[in-house]
Amino acid sequence: MSVDVNVLPDELCEREQWVCWKEEQRDGKATKIPVTPGSGGFASSTDSETWTGLETAFDYVESGNADGVGFVFTDDDPIVGVDLDDCRDPETEEVDEAARDIIERLDSYTEVSPSGTGYHVLIKGGLPDGRNRRGSFELYETARFFTVTGDHVEETPSCVARRQDALTAIHREYVQDTDDSSEAEPDRRESTDEESTTNGPSSVDVDLADEELLEKAMNASNGAKFERLWKGNTGGYDSQSEADMALCNMLAFWTGGDHTRMDELFRQSGLLRDKWDEVHYADGSTYGEKTIERAVGNTSAFYDLEPREDSPQDSTSTGDSSADAGRDGSKRSQAYLTEKNRLLTERVEELETLLEWKNERIEELEAEVERLTIELTERDQATDQTHEEPVVGGGNRDDEESQSESVWGRTKRLFGNDSE
Repeated sequence: MSVDVNVLPDELCEREQWVCWKEEQRDGKATKIPVTPGSGGFASSTDSETWTGLETAFDYVESGNADGVGFVFTDDDPIVGVDLDDCRDPETEEVDEAARDIIERLDSYTEVSPSGTGYHVLIKGGLPDGRNRRGSFELYETARFFTVTGDHVEETPSCVARRQDALTAIHREYVQDTDDSSEAEPDRRESTDEESTTNGPSSVDVDLADEELLEKAMNASNGAKFERLWKGNTGGYDSQSEADMALCNMLAFWTGGDHTRMDELFRQSGLLRDKWDEVHYADGSTYGEKTIERAVGNTSAFYDLEPREDSPQDSTSTGDSSADAGRDGSKRSQAYLTEKNRLLTERVEELETLLEWKNERIEELEAEVERLTIELTERDQATDQTHEEPVVGGGNRDDEESQSESVWGRTKRLFGNDSE
């Protein structure tokens, strides 16, 4: 796929976040497999070692080794991709009303997808909380790659524009399930009012010293997980960002959703890094502030320092209340869990694709070894026949040794080894 680099926004061209892709058939449908420019190995959207600059990616496509180039979204850039599928007729160029509305309101760099049946819109901003996919509309901001065609829609800007307000509104109207969110909000307020005195709509008082709070957190049923994260161990998570969110989710529970205290505690943990204080969002929020905000939004049940008076000694009732709170919290955290499951599913699919690609590569190498083995056997047989034939006009031992050395030299060169 030929791409005119001159039409691509500078915001993309200047970043070392490019891969190539090949189109292959997977389960009867065309699938774009990301490959590393230059080496041709499988490229991962979470491994920067498999990415390159745009020029290297283009050169690899021009050499005929790949079908196109792609841009990888990461936590370290402010770019969000809006994928609009099955909304364009490639012959008539007619566009669905919803897709046209989204493109016009985002008013940023837009191009036609490789199939010609959709669009890719690139903007600067932060993806709102909640689901990121609905029907043929999907939003990405990290750990994914977009195919880039350079087939720019002329009516749209040539740059990647900052469009946070428009993105938030479009996410709410076209992607987020508003019915679920409207039902969850009253439940959250009711739970907060019943369980403890509130400091606001999403926080409760937890008057514990840091040492006591941490001790309780580490002795809880998920205390081992809390302690690992507290010490900076990110094992079991695809990225440190996911580990950051996991720790903040637990801190939100133990601190009663107190943003300031969550920040103070997180800074004492082994997960703290420079990125925590970097501004990553259009509204001026830092990565840390937004992570805490999302964690509190994901948490509906907070730690209750004082037991409930209506059943202080009724262990059965207490157990039932805890179970109810757990079920209630689980229900209202469904959006976060759904997103987590989606990321894990995509990671599994990525690994399965990598495994399949490696198996195919092994088969190719085995076939090449078999071919070379047959060729070497044929040469050995030809050499033996030559030695058995009488030498016309006589011969000497030096000639035979020279001929033997010549065959051995050709054999070594066949396997790419110029020296013993």
